[in-house]
Amino acid sequence: MTTETTNIAQIEGLLFISGDEGITVGDMAKITGFMKPAIIAILDKLMDRYANDSTSALVVLHSGQTYRLATKPELAPVIKQYFEIPLTVPLTNALLEVLAIIAYRQPITRLEIDEIRGVQSSGSLQKLMARGLVDTHGRLDAPGRPFRYVTTERFLDYFGLSSLDDLPPLPEGADIDTTDLSGDLFLSAFQSRKQGGKD
Repeated sequence: MTTETTNIAQIEGLLFISGDEGITVGDMAKITGFMKPAIIAILDKLMDRYANDSTSALVVLHSGQTYRLATKPELAPVIKQYFEIPLTVPLTNALLEVLAIIAYRQPITRLEIDEIRGVQSSGSLQKLMARGLVDTHGRLDAPGRPFRYVTTERFLDYFGLSSLDDLPPLPEGADIDTTDLSGDLFLSAFQSRKQGGKD
């Protein structure tokens, strides 16, 4: 792999992991050590590559100095189906894991969720928002001003809770700021709660 290919891969990787919030040229420069003009040149190459590749689903969008990956407009119908169809099926472990982290650590940004899980969570967040279990609540006063996510009233109804004070306690001795919350923890905490077939 050539140096140029590696550099392009690094920028593409940052675009992917930054999700819906995107990432600024300045932040990419800080992370990679590349000069801003070089990053902009790489971004131009990526935009051209995606635009000219009819087999690629991706496009690079930008607003000012913030860039993000998105799917091409012509794919809107199938993407819409992806987020609508899962509404009729139970929550998956991946969704529960994200929901657990938000429930116990809210308000929390997507990047903080990603750090806890070790994987990208944009898709899961969009599904949870489509179900009305999660919503945005302001933005963090940090570079890029990422959204902060919280649970909703529907979340309380779904699990039969009166308030967030009714959340099952974490294991004895667990520190909410250091414990790696997981879907398994959330599931086990709610094992005795019946969802009553709610979706």
